[in-house]
Amino acid sequence: MLSLRIRRSMAVALTLVAMPIAGQALAQTPDHPADNAAQFPTSQDLRSMTTAGSYLAARHASIERDAASAAAFYRSALRTDPSNNELLDRAFISSLAEGDIDEAVKLADRVLKIDKSNRVARLVIGIRDLKTKKYAAAVRNVNQSVRGPITDLIATLISSWSLYGAGDVKSAVGNIDKLAGPEWYPIFKDLHSGMMLELANRQKDAGERLERAYKLDDSALRVVESYARWLSRNKSEAEALAVYQAFDKKLPRHPLIEDGIREVKAGKKLPALVDSPQAGAAEALYGIGASLTRRGGEDLALVYLQLALYLEPNHALALLALGDLYESVKKPQMAIKVYERVPASSPLKRNAQIQLATDLDASDRSEEAIKILKGVIAEDGKDLEAIMALGNIERGRKKFADCGETYSKGIDALTGAEKNAWVYYYFRGICEERSKQWAKAEVDLKKALQMQPDQPHVLNYLGYSWIDQGINLDEAMTMIKRAVDQRPDDGYIVDSLGWAYYRIGDYENAVKTLERAIELKPEDPTINDHLGDAYWRVGRTLEARFQWAHARDLKPDPEELPKIEAKIANGLPEEDKASAASADKKKEDGKGGG
Repeated sequence: MLSLRIRRSMAVALTLVAMPIAGQALAQTPDHPADNAAQFPTSQDLRSMTTAGSYLAARHASIERDAASAAAFYRSALRTDPSNNELLDRAFISSLAEGDIDEAVKLADRVLKIDKSNRVARLVIGIRDLKTKKYAAAVRNVNQSVRGPITDLIATLISSWSLYGAGDVKSAVGNIDKLAGPEWYPIFKDLHSGMMLELANRQKDAGERLERAYKLDDSALRVVESYARWLSRNKSEAEALAVYQAFDKKLPRHPLIEDGIREVKAGKKLPALVDSPQAGAAEALYGIGASLTRRGGEDLALVYLQLALYLEPNHALALLALGDLYESVKKPQMAIKVYERVPASSPLKRNAQIQLATDLDASDRSEEAIKILKGVIAEDGKDLEAIMALGNIERGRKKFADCGETYSKGIDALTGAEKNAWVYYYFRGICEERSKQWAKAEVDLKKALQMQPDQPHVLNYLGYSWIDQGINLDEAMTMIKRAVDQRPDDGYIVDSLGWAYYRIGDYENAVKTLERAIELKPEDPTINDHLGDAYWRVGRTLEARFQWAHARDLKPDPEELPKIEAKIANGLPEEDKASAASADKKKEDGKGGG
């Protein structure tokens, strides 16, 4: 995994990368006869309709980034129209993205019979050759896959690992050394040549390369690991620890670094990061793939990560990067399948479990998520990341008594060094307020504000709560205005200000402010409900009923629905006390906080 500096440098190169898609038109169903006479479809008609249906389903799945479904539909269409080159190309790319590399290899062979210069197909065949130890063929195929800064680098690294596998260490390292390119190339070149020399037992040369990579970027995780491991065997425990601990200061508590520190302190000589040319090539594919995941290169990243896992199915970092990629494109169910593959023996299993739980919750499997997180916390009661994840799921599922207890565990585990300690008090305050424990909630919200005086979400929640209760009105209004000044485009916070105006009887300003909130969050039922109330108070009764009807249709909380329906039927009473009860949902309910 690369440092942020390296990833930023690579972003420019992404514009030069594109996946090849064939341009052959899809066969269309025949036109109906001019006389419109009823006719039974021919076998050709049925094949065309089947092809078109599968094609459209595949295109939809591709748009939704559901590679598995897209691959299945494209392959189905290809079976009914085997000579369609566009379908062949799309079926190949989708199978590759899905991670079914065996199927992708079969399709790549067919692609190359039609287009010998197809670079992606060449790369896939080359990776297959490397996996099966056909090293000469791997070099030949991979070398025909180059076309730009990123693909040029990956092809060079993979062909070099293939040369190493064939026993030609000198050519493997020389191949890397000859590669010229952007300023982010050298760290890859030194890391991989160092790992090759290390495997070849040329320890002195390996150490020079790895040290050079470390000096280029001491925040690159895999560089740190490789160099520290080499130091543990060839230099001293103290030097290896120094490298690990320097990284730990920059990024505390990384599981792989903590594991390395424990092993070195126990007197172990750590093995090399990779133990075969296949593992080395997987490391290259992972390193570049992970760097592309959030830089606009998701499609290429997906290909590289899947190929890395084809070579090394248990590569925990590649699995985490792939899961993270699926999360970034809003595919939690696909991420779940990936995180479940992380080996139980990996130091990264705990990270995978936390992310797995988050995605299970996003897939409406919150009870499973809660069970997993409770298991993680049972193993380490001070795991703040797991505690926060559990509390957030419980809060999101309105288990307010439970989340109050969970955030309390987090507060008990705080060391005082955490920069975001205020978040635990803020979220516990929300849980306490929502479970009718205002005295405790007020103490926690004040504590959070003391720790982070200008935090807009805390200002908003505490100020709103006071106004809702009719206390500390001047201070509360000032706090909410300070929150709006910081977040003028946050619909929830703007809604709080509008509702505050409403609660103090300033209906004209309430209407003006709530209309602004609706512009920012038009599909929020509570804001629509609030605006309806404000309209009613200024005599705009038709518009009020329209807003209430819209709030009703936006699926408000079940306890709010009867109140909204009653207002649609009867309007508001002269002295409106009931509508304030809907307010406790707003106060932002922790949305966006921390």
